[in-house]
Amino acid sequence: MMDWRAFALSLELATWTMLILLPTGIFLGRVLAWHRFRGKPLVEAALALPLVLPPTVLGFYLLMAFGAGSPLGQVYQSVFGRTLVFSFEGLLLASVIFNLPFAIQPMQRAFEAIAPEVRDAAACCGLSRIRMLWRIELPLAWPGVLSGLVLTFAHTLGEFGVVLMVGGSIPGETRTIAISIYDSVQGFDTASAGIMSATLLVTSLVAIATTYWSGRARYGSQHV
Repeated sequence: MMDWRAFALSLELATWTMLILLPTGIFLGRVLAWHRFRGKPLVEAALALPLVLPPTVLGFYLLMAFGAGSPLGQVYQSVFGRTLVFSFEGLLLASVIFNLPFAIQPMQRAFEAIAPEVRDAAACCGLSRIRMLWRIELPLAWPGVLSGLVLTFAHTLGEFGVVLMVGGSIPGETRTIAISIYDSVQGFDTASAGIMSATLLVTSLVAIATTYWSGRARYGSQHV
C-alpha cells in the first residue's frame, strides 16, 4: 500500500527546502565564485561537510543544536510553545542545512564559468549590481542554478538518517516517504516498501532527467 500522506509530506519538505536554498545558494555561490578572502577554503570545507559526514553524525549534532536544552531550542519553545525537534519546522531547518552543498556547489561552479569580461562590460554599460545579476548573470548561470535545485529536491526526497534523528516518525508531521519505506521493511511489508521505493525512484529519475533535458535544450539553442 502506498503511503500517500508520507509522500505528500516529502514533496512539501523538498519544495520548501528548494525554495529556501534558491536565494541562499545564489548569494553564497556568487560570493564564493568571485570573492577572495581569508578563510575561504575553510568556509567551503564547512559547507561541503554534509557530503562526507555520515547522516547519523550530522543528525546527532543537529539534534543537539535543536534540542530543548540548546539556546535555539529554548528560544523556539518560548515563542511557539513546542519543541523544535520532532516537528516539521525542525525537519525543514535540518533539511536546509544538510542540502547546502547540493545547492551551493553547482551554483558556484556556474557563476565561476561566467567570464569576468562579461561582468566588466555590463558594469561599463552602467548596469547596477541587481540589474547585472538579473539580466546577465542569472541567465548565464541558470543551468547550474537549476541543477542545484533539482539535486536538492531529489536528495531531500531520499534522505533518511538526518530525517530520522531530527524528526522521528510522526505521521503527518515528520514521517517522510523514506521513513515509511523503512517502517514497512521492518514490518515485513515488502509489497508496500516496493511500491513506495518505485514511486520514489521514478520521481527522482524524472526530476534529474528534467535537469539534463533543460541543460541540453539551452546548450543547443545557444549553438543554432
